[in-house]
Amino acid sequence: MKIIVPMAGRGSRLRPHTLTVPKPLIPVAGKPIVHRLVADIAKVLREPIEEVAFILGDPAFFGDDVVSSLMELAKELGAKGSIYRQDEPLGTGHAIMSAKESLSGPAVIAYADTLIRAEFDLDKSADSVIWVKQVDKPEAFGVVNLNEKSEIVELVEKPQEFVSDLAVIGIYYFKDVGVLKNELQYVLDNDIINGGEYQINDGIKRMMDKGMKFVPGTVDEWMDCGNKNVTVETNQRMLGFLEKDGENLISNSVKQENANIIEPCFIGENVTLKNVTVGPYVSIGADTVLENSTVKNSLIQSNSKITNANLDNAMIGNNVVFDGNFETISIGDYSVLV
Repeated sequence: MKIIVPMAGRGSRLRPHTLTVPKPLIPVAGKPIVHRLVADIAKVLREPIEEVAFILGDPAFFGDDVVSSLMELAKELGAKGSIYRQDEPLGTGHAIMSAKESLSGPAVIAYADTLIRAEFDLDKSADSVIWVKQVDKPEAFGVVNLNEKSEIVELVEKPQEFVSDLAVIGIYYFKDVGVLKNELQYVLDNDIINGGEYQINDGIKRMMDKGMKFVPGTVDEWMDCGNKNVTVETNQRMLGFLEKDGENLISNSVKQENANIIEPCFIGENVTLKNVTVGPYVSIGADTVLENSTVKNSLIQSNSKITNANLDNAMIGNNVVFDGNFETISIGDYSVLV
């Protein structure tokens, strides 16, 4: 089994946090999004992972440190790590074809801006499984249409009239991903464009037109990391799941002085907590100092110093100095103060 991870986007909706760190490497509950996604997929597949192929963007942004992190992730799974580059943002189908040398045999394709909780068995009688989640507002998503056999017969992007409430979450299994490669090559060769881009759906639709069997898979939880608010919410939900799993989320190296921790919280290596109340649902990265503050339902990354703060639904990046008693403040581009 292979796992193919397109992650070349810049994550503009999550700025300013993605101005210096690619969105898939933003930590949620103490672990980068893409690390958590790939590890969770490998866990539920319950079979050896042969290769993890990552599709990155501009080397100036997705640099050597990103590559090293991803290769270490593949190694942890006992898999070969491969790095490909999508030189231009020409769509989901184009991104996948950037890794054409790895597109053979059984594979899962997973876009690295979402997290899941699931237990499932692959339907290996099908040519493909497309994972879906029931949603309240299907008009905001791509959805699948099923026949009487519960097979997928249509993909509809943001339907204005009701088709289905089963939204595509961006994770796919192909019994032979080489078939998808051939159909996407046709899409590229014939300049089949939707929304100004080459889409994975156009390759999938060609497979459906040839009578291949597509079935839905379902997940228990689907968590987005598209913008700041939903990322904070995802951090909250993931901390709750990890607490139920019995994971130790607080490092033994945390330095505490008059600190009240309301779990669940993730607190990284060498964090200093002085005169604070932290939690519930707070993640704090390594080497951060928090003094004279109250923080709940928030994400604070590494090497930052936060003082005199009263934070809720906050997301603070790496190497930040923030004093809640401020007169003059300098915040990065695209920041929002509410």
